Amino acid sequence: MNVLIRPARVTEAEILSDLALRSKAHWGYDAEFLDACRDELTVVAGEVARRRATVADRDSRILGFTTLEGQPPTGVLGMMFVEPQVIGQGIGRLLFEHTIAAGRELGFAQLMIDADPNAEPFYRAMGAVRIGNVPSGSIAGRTLPQMVVTIQR
Repeated sequence: MNVLIRPARVTEAEILSDLALRSKAHWGYDAEFLDACRDELTVVAGEVARRRATVADRDSRILGFTTLEGQPPTGVLGMMFVEPQVIGQGIGRLLFEHTIAAGRELGFAQLMIDADPNAEPFYRAMGAVRIGNVPSGSIAGRTLPQMVVTIQR
């Protein structure tokens, strides 16, 4: 597949924000919904390192990214987005597995995931378990599946 998983660069924050919106739109959300999510899906340059943003890069093109947030023992998979045209090609799996490995190295025992409902089947396939619901950070009255993945030592 020839994909490089690497830390995101501060200069890529806008690229990541745009990718997040494109990826969210893949699920058929309308412009009003996406506009309501814009702030939550924006990656701020000054937060790239703190949020431990990681990208999947093929031929200098970013195909997806994740963020690994918080401090051990419980962290958060804060963002995980893949370019719509490569969804289903293993990029998400590569990113997820890399994020779990990075979490293990940092001493995390588990990662919480507030998942888009469309992403829940992917996270289940990756070993995450639904533990409840949480309110959306963008849409009043909307709830999201809250999931957890245990990081094996």
